[in-house]
Amino acid sequence: MGKVGIIGVGQSAFVRTYPGSIRELAFEGFKEAMADAGLDPGEMDATVICSAPEYDKQRSPAGVISEYLGLNPQPTFYVETLCSSGSTGLKLAYSLVASGLHDVVAVIGFQIMSQLSSEESQERMARGADIQWESPFGTMMPAYYALHAQNHMATYGTTPEDLALIRVKASTYGQMNEKAVYRKAVDLEMFSDPENKMAQPVSSPLRTGDCCANADGSACVIVANEDKARALCRKPVWIKGLGASSAPVNMAGRDELNHLSVGLEAGRQAYAMAGISPSDVDVAEVHDCFTIAELMAYEDLGFARPGKGRELIQCGETYKEGKIPVNVDGGLLSKGHPIGATGGSQIRTIVLQLRGEAGAMQVVHPGIGLIHNIGGVGLYGNVTILGRD
Repeated sequence: MGKVGIIGVGQSAFVRTYPGSIRELAFEGFKEAMADAGLDPGEMDATVICSAPEYDKQRSPAGVISEYLGLNPQPTFYVETLCSSGSTGLKLAYSLVASGLHDVVAVIGFQIMSQLSSEESQERMARGADIQWESPFGTMMPAYYALHAQNHMATYGTTPEDLALIRVKASTYGQMNEKAVYRKAVDLEMFSDPENKMAQPVSSPLRTGDCCANADGSACVIVANEDKARALCRKPVWIKGLGASSAPVNMAGRDELNHLSVGLEAGRQAYAMAGISPSDVDVAEVHDCFTIAELMAYEDLGFARPGKGRELIQCGETYKEGKIPVNVDGGLLSKGHPIGATGGSQIRTIVLQLRGEAGAMQVVHPGIGLIHNIGGVGLYGNVTILGRD
């Protein structure tokens, strides 16, 4: 089996309200990726469309998007694993190419969340939990992650200020990212001012500043077999490791709340496939839907021992000049979180980093990059490892 490479990436701007349709939004990320790869739609063998369907009025969006993008009669597939749909789509595309069924496959993730009110959006997110045993009792996404934060604080002494430092870092790079929805500076003083929006309580101990925002957006990743990748792309980025895992939907079915087991297991698989260890990773994108999620990812991925993740952010080691740069595009906390597009955006960031094309956010000479993408409250987990060589 030959190598599988990424030969094109693209992303729309992530915005609070997109004025067009899902097909128009998908076109924005697709157009940029196709230009990046130097391809025409007729050269695409198959497409994988990724989103969470509860937010859209359109049934079977893969068919509508493929038609609009001029990708008929090639086959199209639809993938949904909540917030990790984009990286699940990449795993499917990798499998299609590595098996020899197809030579070039586009993975397109999208989401328009602004068509729903905040209340409707929260209700749909809650239905990502068990609708018989959990969500009817009113638990929402912030509350689930607040449970993790409370447990981490009680076990390891983590503080709200540790979490606030993660948001401060996110804003540092969000200001540099023209694709991000939130591009304003955030400092620690905002979290100590009860009148500041960043300090407003959401679900204790999480405050507004600890939570990412919904957004509308699309992203596209184009993969190809080794022969095509070398022929078509000047700087192909190779898929070196893939890991995926799942966990019980119900919190009562989980062993502990200090980490997300899906991130731990998916990371273990990806490291083994790539033949590397955590210390070999030069730059990472992790799923920071809430600040506590990024902190747990530090530990689940082996960048820090359990309970020591806070030391990385306290010492600035996850900034781009640090030992393990994490989310130096602003992460979900600054970019926003258009569910189906999130994984593709994370992958795009790491591809640009490995190609040396990340501009002001560029890490010095990275050779290995990692993407950690979580669906729901640790229901699904994907870890992808990419390399220059």
